[in-house]
Amino acid sequence: MSRARPFVPTSAALRSSPWRPLPPDVPQPPAAVSAPANASAPAPFAASTFLLQRAEELLASLPSVVSARIMADAAGAISEIHVLTTIDVAPKQTVRNIESALIAHLGVRVDHRKISVATTASPARPRLTAEDGGAAASEAAAAAAAAAAIAAAGRRIYFDDVEVLRSRSKGVTCRVTLRKGDASFTGEAEGMEHERARMELAARATLEAIAAAEGLQGLLALEGVKSVEAFDREFAFVAVTARLQRMTALLTGTCEVRESLETAGALAVLNATNRWLANGR
Repeated sequence: MSRARPFVPTSAALRSSPWRPLPPDVPQPPAAVSAPANASAPAPFAASTFLLQRAEELLASLPSVVSARIMADAAGAISEIHVLTTIDVAPKQTVRNIESALIAHLGVRVDHRKISVATTASPARPRLTAEDGGAAASEAAAAAAAAAAIAAAGRRIYFDDVEVLRSRSKGVTCRVTLRKGDASFTGEAEGMEHERARMELAARATLEAIAAAEGLQGLLALEGVKSVEAFDREFAFVAVTARLQRMTALLTGTCEVRESLETAGALAVLNATNRWLANGR
């Protein structure tokens, strides 16, 4: 018995076959498309160049921060934050300030493990030797100018202390002490005792101390103080009117309430005014 050979169509059979491919104008059945595995996963935070620059400027305005640098990965998510600070504020407090500032101003939450803090006593000036040539001298001059710019961009007035005194006759007196260089300046404000007044008195006292330190008596006025709940935390939000000649500017600042309402109110005022003062008003 002979074995059947498999049928192999010839070219002529294929040409005469009634089964032909559909013409291009006939719709083809849709191909199955599988959904990506991470379709339900949220997109990572995409940091544009403008947003990174804004975030770096924000961090540079925090207490004791001299300079800040934010690194992003290929997906646009913040991968590293490097800040250089003075010894006025502890590194742990600086990390908390960075987390609070990014959440309050930009709505960005960053893991504290991505934040690196380095401290310095003062911006260093490069030293030149006799062997350095003209190119080295130019590089040193540029480095010195950059260091001066970093120092100028930093905070010029620092928070030192806040004191609350209670009296039956005067109510509550809030005394805020600020430091500018080696000098200390104190401002006081009196009023009734309740939660909102505590922040307001500290803010008014801070403005008095700033006016004494900068010679701005009558040029800074407190517009208002408000306690704001956001991201399961409490923040002090202040608005300050700054007057220069015939022009006025509205300055705003925030600070998370951690130690006390008075401390948060004072730091919020400094957050609002230090950049204005550093830019020469």
